Amino acid sequence: MPRIPAVATTDANWLTKLSYRLARKRFGAVPEPVAVAAHHRKLMVAGGVHELLVERASRVLPANVRELAVYRAAVRVGCEWCIDFGTMLQRLQGLDIDRLKHIEDYADSPYTHAERVAIAYADAMTTTPISVTDEQVAELEAEFGRDGVVELTYHIGLENMRGRVNSALGVAEQGFTSGEACRVPQP
Repeated sequence: MPRIPAVATTDANWLTKLSYRLARKRFGAVPEPVAVAAHHRKLMVAGGVHELLVERASRVLPANVRELAVYRAAVRVGCEWCIDFGTMLQRLQGLDIDRLKHIEDYADSPYTHAERVAIAYADAMTTTPISVTDEQVAELEAEFGRDGVVELTYHIGLENMRGRVNSALGVAEQGFTSGEACRVPQP
């Protein structure tokens, strides 16, 4: 249970109800971070618009590379909700979620070179203090181009923000991983 309770549908204004309806249609349930953010409707809307724009703008990196790096950031930050939701998103994109079991041993696991350097970059960006090196960025640029490095950096940074916000607010896993999102209680 989050530290700030979700806004119940019965207590929601029309815009929040619309947001809940769209989220249910897309994900099968209302993501709890959305329902908690509904206490501050302007930030909820800003966050939703931002997420949609980032999704639409992210076309440089292969989805598997981007999603593995984001997943690794969620694991490093320790955001249960992000891990749960990220796994579902990868499954819905047709990516192999069984490989996620090997994320801790990515250097010696069945990942491609591109995936490994992206995961290592997520590690370097998510540590405190940040440990990204010039050599690492040069290798990423050779692999993905400058626009790919910017996209990867943005996504890892965004996941760090999401994970820290969700963890601070006590938002835990919601059951998206099972593929049975309908079992998740609605706000």
